[in-house]
Amino acid sequence: MGIYHWVVGRQVRNAFAQISAGNWEAMVAGMAPSFTYRFYGEHALAGERRTHEALRRWWERCFRLLPGTRFDVQDVIVSGWPWDTHVATAVTVNVRVVDGSTYENVVHQFLRIRWGKITEVRTLEDTAVLQRTLDRLAAAGYAEAHAEPIVG
Repeated sequence: MGIYHWVVGRQVRNAFAQISAGNWEAMVAGMAPSFTYRFYGEHALAGERRTHEALRRWWERCFRLLPGTRFDVQDVIVSGWPWDTHVATAVTVNVRVVDGSTYENVVHQFLRIRWGKITEVRTLEDTAVLQRTLDRLAAAGYAEAHAEPIVG
């Protein structure tokens, strides 16, 4: 399985590079027809999405609130077979926030892939660090930073 795991790891790294370049649609296209995308916490970016349309709205919100987000992949661990692949990532997030501050955080993401399509994403990030940034944005007039999570 060495080559398969290497290929999947390369695809995951490429997906983060595409998102960093502003092309989050490639990630949406990689989702299976039936999937779950969960971002843990209680904030405007939290919640669970199960439709491509809801996931698109979520990515649009992410890039409105945190434009120019850059993801630097630290680790990608792949296990399993093509019909049941598990991926764990550690990714550093860097953003120059519109209020002039810098947002940095570490994201751990766990994915399940079946036959080349993502069926599950669970995203864990230091929510206290994220919440402080969202609070600053809301105080600067970006009401969406305190909006209800996008679910669906």
